[in-house]
Amino acid sequence: MSMRLLIFLILAACGASPAPRFLGAERHELSRNGRHYVIYQTEKHVEIIRLGYAGRGEHQAIRAEMIGIIPQVTGCTVVASTLQGDSGEMRGRITCRKR
Repeated sequence: MSMRLLIFLILAACGASPAPRFLGAERHELSRNGRHYVIYQTEKHVEIIRLGYAGRGEHQAIRAEMIGIIPQVTGCTVVASTLQGDSGEMRGRITCRKR
């Protein structure tokens, strides 16, 4: 087994851990188009993490998919200007309607 593959398998086994500000946040898990995502939601912020490998040329589509997943899972609107990150992990602010 190559060293690169071994490192990948070890990292993949670690799973998704939220950024410190999301400890204790509501957690959602979702599979879409063969990819697995974990979403952490607080009252005003969201973090979405893609689990698994993404090949060359897939990242732009994955990032767009992640942006679309956030409102579907949280029921909130993403403040686009606050989104930071890439196709592996993204964070931003959300606005939610009062219930």
